[in-house]
Amino acid sequence: TKPATGIYFHGRPDTNSGGHVIAHRGASQGAPENTLVAFRLAYEQGARWIEFDVSRLGDGTLVIHHDQTLDRCTDRTGPLSQLTSADLAGIDAGSWFGAQFAGEPLATLKQTLDLIDETGFSANLEIKPREASPEPMARAVARALDARPWARTNILVSSFDLGVLTALRKLMPDQPLAMIYRNLPADWPEILSTLGASSLHMRYQHLTADILAQARKYGFHIRVFTINDPARIEPFRTTGLAGVITDHPPLFLDNPVWVDWAAGWISG
Repeated sequence: TKPATGIYFHGRPDTNSGGHVIAHRGASQGAPENTLVAFRLAYEQGARWIEFDVSRLGDGTLVIHHDQTLDRCTDRTGPLSQLTSADLAGIDAGSWFGAQFAGEPLATLKQTLDLIDETGFSANLEIKPREASPEPMARAVARALDARPWARTNILVSSFDLGVLTALRKLMPDQPLAMIYRNLPADWPEILSTLGASSLHMRYQHLTADILAQARKYGFHIRVFTINDPARIEPFRTTGLAGVITDHPPLFLDNPVWVDWAAGWISG
């Protein structure tokens, strides 16, 4: 699939197109997480997949930010719910990581989708819902993705929140979805099937051969987070693991053991 720019995307989220090395919040080991500079660094490192978190400001603006507050990753404090788009120009999302990143803005989803369009990235968009009802966030994400003709094939939407993914599925029947679990329930295949999700994202520490076998049986793709030591998941490299979410993509992209996996899945 080509975006409007004519740049090819790198691996559909719901097909066997090579193991996905996904830059967690961008190349977050070398740049401030969830910023445009972190996404560009990931590209320079060879990553063609990025993962980022989408949150809503008080006025409904979608921004790329993991936490409910600004405290950890900006020069400001306070909840996102008290901000509007007019506040973004005054927020420094880079200095906390290093002086060379001073002035790096808190990115919006629109800016990030523009960068994806420019580079040909594929992306894992993780929704961080903060409101009691999932519908407002689902509608906002659907509106943003509907404006991009390539989003339904090249953006994988994920969340820990089943409610927001269920609401999004009603609005976007063919959008690739992934359910995220810290602790995997026994009936996860039924949950994913009911949702119409193609993928399961889980802690690498909890991955087992039995879970991968279940995924193969039901046709699901499994990606693990957040893995910064390839040796920890080496036993699963040849048994159908679909993707790794890492803070430092070169750990896999420059690793001769994982080169063939990234070029094309090795099915067990």
